[in-house]
Amino acid sequence: MAATLLASIPSPSSNEIVLGPLHLRAYGLMIALGVIAAVELARRRWRARGHDPDDISGLALWAVPAGLIGARLYHVMTDWRRFEGQWLDAVKVWEGGLGIPGGIALGALAGVLYARHKKLPMGELADTLAPAIPLAQAIGRLGNWFNQELFGGPTSLPWDLEIDVVHRPDRYLDVATFHPTFLYEALWNLALVGVLLVIDRKRILRPGSLFAVYVGGYFLGRLWVESLRIDPASLIFGVRVNIWMSLLAIAVSFTIVAWRGRRRPEDDPAPAASGADDLEAAHDGGDERDGPEPG
Repeated sequence: MAATLLASIPSPSSNEIVLGPLHLRAYGLMIALGVIAAVELARRRWRARGHDPDDISGLALWAVPAGLIGARLYHVMTDWRRFEGQWLDAVKVWEGGLGIPGGIALGALAGVLYARHKKLPMGELADTLAPAIPLAQAIGRLGNWFNQELFGGPTSLPWDLEIDVVHRPDRYLDVATFHPTFLYEALWNLALVGVLLVIDRKRILRPGSLFAVYVGGYFLGRLWVESLRIDPASLIFGVRVNIWMSLLAIAVSFTIVAWRGRRRPEDDPAPAASGADDLEAAHDGGDERDGPEPG
């Protein structure tokens, strides 16, 4: 028993990070760090394709706020009973409560509108962003650790998570350790980043399909994680809404990938205009021209 307790993951005693006179909400800080990391990765990938990395910064100014609004709206809509009679709490994003399906939907819509306005290649842009988004999600999930929320059922596994009694569901007040589902999802997302980068490097999918693989891959992991969670949730036919959403997203995204098929010769831009071709040539030791230095 003692060995198990020593191996448990402790929960932070506070959801604030103190930096001198600054008291920062860890949840918001993790989201901000995730966004910064994602934007930097996307900028590097966009530059490697021969485009202006500032396109990504401009996109982030629209897509990130839209994604946060969409995520909060989804959370409030699917957990509306929690806010009934105290609707002002719906704006308290810093206390936790973001529904990723809503964030993906509204963030993607903002991205599409931005790309059309700037006349950017939609499929190529989506593929550029695909590995960056789960990177942001992985870092952002650490905010749930500080808030002691979104954990799974009781467990005595070596990596079980200690939860303070004040944060435990009423039916588990006498249970001290639970599945760290936030950690499961974070690790899944990091693995997904790697898988997406490998698939993109092989250049076997048509433009835009990599983003569909991200959506399907993310919700495949979310389906597993959601089945472990014990926090209150809206149900449809006795099943959590997010499980239904995951099943729908998996079916739609992988159907799109299968329907679009493998990459075709016409999907590749002319060599003179392709930063991605130059990057591949450089890797093979035969770079034909000097590209911009990575930032």
